[in-house]
Formats: sequence, C-alpha cells, structure tokens
Amino acid sequence: MLLWVSLLTLLLLNSCASRKKFVYLQDMEMGVKYPMESKYEAIVHRDDRLSITVSCKNPELAIPFNIYGGNFHVGSDGNVTADASTKVNEKGYRVDIDGNIDFPILGKLHVEGLKVSEVTDLIKTKIEEGNYMKDPLVAIEFLNFKYTVLGAVGSNGTFSADGDRVTLLEAIAKAGDLTSKARINRVAVIREIDGNRQMFMHDLRSKDVFDSPCFYLQQNDIIYVEPKYRKKDGEDRGWQIGTTLLSVVTAVCSILWAIK
Repeated sequence: MLLWVSLLTLLLLNSCASRKKFVYLQDMEMGVKYPMESKYEAIVHRDDRLSITVSCKNPELAIPFNIYGGNFHVGSDGNVTADASTKVNEKGYRVDIDGNIDFPILGKLHVEGLKVSEVTDLIKTKIEEGNYMKDPLVAIEFLNFKYTVLGAVGSNGTFSADGDRVTLLEAIAKAGDLTSKARINRVAVIREIDGNRQMFMHDLRSKDVFDSPCFYLQQNDIIYVEPKYRKKDGEDRGWQIGTTLLSVVTAVCSILWAIK
C-alpha cells in the first residue's frame, strides 16, 4: 500500500508541474505597471473593405463624397441632392490589387500600407485642396477585419472582428483557448509585410508578448499554435493510461485491505 500511495503521489506532483508550465504570463508581478500602446492603429492592406463617411457643417456639400455608383445634381438654389435611385456605399470601398480605392470626386487614392489616420488625412487634404469644402470630417472603419487561428486550439478557423483592435490573447480566447496538446512557448503569428510573409514566435508564459509587434493583430494575420511532437503525445497517453491503471489498482487494494 505504501508503494502504491508513493507512486500516486509522484503522479499527482507531475500533473501539478505540467499545469504550472501551462500558466500564461508567469513572470508578471503583482502591482507592477507595464506600459501599453494606447495609440495603436491598423494598417490598410489589399482586399480590405473600408467604410468611409465624409461630413461637414453643410451636409449637402458632403453628399457627392458619400455616393457609391449613384447620381446627384445641384439645384438652382445651390443645394446638392441625391437621386432616389442612388445606392449608398453599403459594401465599402475595396482596396484593389494595386493598393488603390476609387473614391467619388477624388478618383483613385493609394491607401495600401497607410494607417487609418493617414488615410483620413489623405482624403481630408484632397478635399480641401480641391476647394470642395472646408474642415471636412472623415470617418473610416474596417468592414472585413479577419484573422485565422490554426493548430492546438479549441476551434480552428477564420474569425472576423468588430473594428480593428484585436490582441493575440483575445484571438486565442475566441478560438477556444489552447488545448492540452499546445506548446505554449511556440505560438506563431504569420504576417504579410511589404509583399513578403514573416513569422513571429511568442511564448505566452512571458510578459514579453505585450512588446511583440504582433500583440495587436493586423488584417489577415495567421496564428499557428504549435502542437507537441508525436513522441510527446505518446508519452502523454502513456501517463494517462498509467494513471488510470494506478487508480484502479489502488481502489482494488483499498477494498481488499478494508475486507481483510
């Protein structure tokens, strides 16, 4: 009995050690302040769809910039009105393969590689330079911000997000968190940069993940959580089977001891 109890204790200690290795952000300290990037902005990529709305103090002047494939006319009193058949831009402005959008009045604008604030400034500048209106207000949102999560997580797939401010930890949580087969120190983010794909590796046990350029995701990022090797999986199954057998033997021994 002493032998069986000792073996069971060793297994339980090993199990606790494994769980400790799986703890996120182990090196964070209570009460310590860690800086964060509060002014993060997503970068526009090809195939993005942007919702762009222009407004000003005189709403009629902004109508031509909010028309998508429709017509408008200027009345004798100077008021600008849209035809009843005009369709509002519901699908947004798609960034084409060359990184451009076709914007009303202003024509083609190259926006790939720009931050949201930079696209906003570009449109405002073009409107003011053309003397179309003074002090225009431009609002931009992503309509198809998405990322993909693969590997040892609860649910593999492509996920969409409201807005453009999604963190790596939020993405993993939305995918059902890491499974028991995940290598917590081998979480990769594959990102397209200047026409090339680049991989960034992360260890979720460390607070250094907050300093990663991939802590905030970009459009079309791929997150890959590396699973344990097959050899390790076999060891895990061996431990599971051994623990089960040990539990059964311990229970039988306890019953026999009680009867005796």
